[in-house]
Amino acid sequence: MPPENPPPSLPTVIVGGGLAGLATAVGLKQAQSSPAPKIILLESRPRWGGRATSIVDQTTGETIDNCQHVGMGCCTNFIHFCETVGVAHHFRRERALTFIGPKQESSRFAAGPWPAPLHLAGAFAGLKHLSWKDRWSLAWGLKRLAKSRPRDEDPTTFADWLTQNGQSPRVQERFWNVVLVSALSETLDRINLAAARKVFVDGFLAHRAAWEVHIPTAPLGDLYGSSVQTWLTSHGVDTRLSTGVQQIELTEGRVSGVLLRSGEHLPATRVVLAVPAQRVADLLPEAARSLPEFAQLNRLEWAPISSAHFWFDREAIPLPHAALVGYRSQWLFNRTALHAPASTPGAPAPDSGWSYQVVISASRDLAGEDRDSVLDEILAELTRIWPAVAQAKLLHRRLITEHAAALSMLPGVEAIRPPQRTSVPGLYLAGDYTRTGWPSTMEGAVRSGYLAAQALQQDTHPNSSVQLLQPDLPTSLWARLLLGL
Repeated sequence: MPPENPPPSLPTVIVGGGLAGLATAVGLKQAQSSPAPKIILLESRPRWGGRATSIVDQTTGETIDNCQHVGMGCCTNFIHFCETVGVAHHFRRERALTFIGPKQESSRFAAGPWPAPLHLAGAFAGLKHLSWKDRWSLAWGLKRLAKSRPRDEDPTTFADWLTQNGQSPRVQERFWNVVLVSALSETLDRINLAAARKVFVDGFLAHRAAWEVHIPTAPLGDLYGSSVQTWLTSHGVDTRLSTGVQQIELTEGRVSGVLLRSGEHLPATRVVLAVPAQRVADLLPEAARSLPEFAQLNRLEWAPISSAHFWFDREAIPLPHAALVGYRSQWLFNRTALHAPASTPGAPAPDSGWSYQVVISASRDLAGEDRDSVLDEILAELTRIWPAVAQAKLLHRRLITEHAAALSMLPGVEAIRPPQRTSVPGLYLAGDYTRTGWPSTMEGAVRSGYLAAQALQQDTHPNSSVQLLQPDLPTSLWARLLLGL
């Protein structure tokens, strides 16, 4: 006979407080019904957010991001996560972008009144740094890409595909490279065809609002810090910062608990590892490390992203952001204007000065260069584009590199990316490196957390039909008719 008062269910432990771990906790709370096992969220560092985090610059006292993170309208799960935890109002939705060409020519990129995929025809046609021949070639390439059906195991790199489909080196450098290096943090010769198609089809062709950029108006540390913790705590999640994990414990081949570095043992029947892929094996017992799904994680490759920060005594560049074509600098963000939208041109500088961030994705070539030389080159580029920079007084500058910022979407990488449900009973994985149907992005991280929570809930309650993953934006009728999407 069962005991009259059965013991309460053991807690579910989530290891890692980056975006994937936070999304797992949020997903579990949405899927659970009362009463439900306790959820414990552990993070070894003293802050939440993982790679999407902020630091305090000691010279200015200003909170700056390790690298700029933006979302797009097609990132339905990321947007849902932000709305759920109450931080969506900290994003600025941009319906127009500015491209600055190699000769300092400026092009406004915005949607026209037509339905997708025709909504951006005028924007593509208006890119001044491309000739009319380039623009016709680009239109042909976009159509060919949309109609392609690449397989995950296809060994073709996107650079090879572009060449095979008549895209000249000039068009590759001035358009395809500009978009994809920013979106996937990799160079064209290392990006697989399926990932490239995902960016352009989901982001530019299928839905009118999919391409719109969502830019944070607050430091990432604020977005994924106190606000998210308040939501989790109010929903009964036990959140613990500065709590490192020594090892996941297994008993008879299944999860039995978590051993902390402090020596404390947390009994658990379900554990979600939401740590970087490079750390997964270190947290597993020796017997589990040799399992194929964990052993092959060391074959994943990672791409760096660098951010150059500049502080001036005045607003030297009036644009809130700009994409730079044909420069080492790739994107410019006016952090002071973005974080204080009420500011006006000519307004006095904040105490720390006007802050700008220049992003360089796939920045491997910076590794052997002198930091000051890199900053000098970027500053010279900004001065060439905006002469007013030379009139402003430079107060401070620094260069930050996130060395493993994004998973390299190489040909064949999908065969290595593991699913969220592992072969070890009670053990799940979450992270943008797992198999999410998306590249390594904030959307991918949130999707992984939702998928891990969904798998865990279904295993705990076999009759559960919970679906946490949010639907993609609907494909327009004209995109289906014209491109076969």
